[in-house]
Amino acid sequence: MTTLDRRLHAFRDDLAERGLEGQVAARRFTDGKPARITVPVVGLRPRPDATIGIDTELLFGEDVTVLDRAEGWCWIKARSDNYVGYLPESTVSETSPSPTHIVTVQRTFLYREPELRKPYNSILSMGSRVAVAGTAEARGNHYVTLEDGTAIFAKHVQPIGALDGEDYVDIAGRFIETPYLWGGRSGLGIDCSGLVQLSMLITGRAAPRDTDMQASALGTPVTRDELRRGDLVFWKGHVAIMEDAETILHATGHTMTVTRENFEEAVQRIGWLYEQPNGYRRPIN
Repeated sequence: MTTLDRRLHAFRDDLAERGLEGQVAARRFTDGKPARITVPVVGLRPRPDATIGIDTELLFGEDVTVLDRAEGWCWIKARSDNYVGYLPESTVSETSPSPTHIVTVQRTFLYREPELRKPYNSILSMGSRVAVAGTAEARGNHYVTLEDGTAIFAKHVQPIGALDGEDYVDIAGRFIETPYLWGGRSGLGIDCSGLVQLSMLITGRAAPRDTDMQASALGTPVTRDELRRGDLVFWKGHVAIMEDAETILHATGHTMTVTRENFEEAVQRIGWLYEQPNGYRRPIN
């Protein structure tokens, strides 16, 4: 009997997603309603409880399916990676405009108006999606503007369909010194598998969210002797990106940052406390 992963399949005793009808027992099934994230970043939790840790994060403009609303919480399924969980009801909207552009720098400011000397409303992470309504210029600087008049520096976004397979290792390297955050998936704080997923997203590739998912399904297996730039090294509960044959990039609790480390030294350090690597994979372009 197949056991469904609750991180990727939405089912409870009282309610389940329509696609699981006939596979799980639930009193009711639902197609849910499409919605979008309306805050810069929000944690997704396994239960509707703000005191427990997050599983992952969702970013401004990301699409979700709302399966249920109750007591100030939404039970949702993310469209990008199918992750299921709970987030505050105030962080989603069913009427937000369809995004046209995606933020491609680590962080950018959402200004109240197209002028860098004026106050900003919020900080948006790489991977955030916005609906561009127009353009503006101020003192030689070019901006894109949203429906409410807020503005983003134009060079910090690209049309969503224009992501073209840029080297994801280069993208990951831009996160050096970003704080480590368990469950983090943004330029404000990120974990090891979040670094892999978000870097690949900006190069137009899809990747599962968690380390075990990536280790079993992302790309193809390789041997340790075959490792090259872009390959992934897995430990139990951890993943690192090969920057070259001798160096890894990873978000690690050891430094509490995204850091660059000699591969063999990392293997010795981690192995002394935990275990040796248990897998190597090469993402497919």
